Amino acid sequence: MKTQYLKDVVTLKLYENQCTGCGWCVKVCPHNVFVITDGKARIIDKNDCMECGACAKNCKFGAIYVKSGVGCAAGIINGILTNSEPSCGCSDESKKSKSGCC
Repeated sequence: MKTQYLKDVVTLKLYENQCTGCGWCVKVCPHNVFVITDGKARIIDKNDCMECGACAKNCKFGAIYVKSGVGCAAGIINGILTNSEPSCGCSDESKKSKSGCC
């Protein structure tokens, strides 16, 4: 099952005119929000974004903007509301940033 936090509130923006198609956004996104098509990044489903900021931090061309941190907060709140383990969806160690989950 795919995890989505809140629909139509994600701050993620992709500036396709600045994208070079390097693919870093695809590599670092823990929720597979991006795909490379015709030499440019494309957003598959914006609502899948947890706003961790990995894509924007790794885009050397300034093609991605996201207000990071908000998605993890939503994951924690969702865990509290559903009485389950608070999670922002990056429990896989290989997908964690150096500073922790998000």
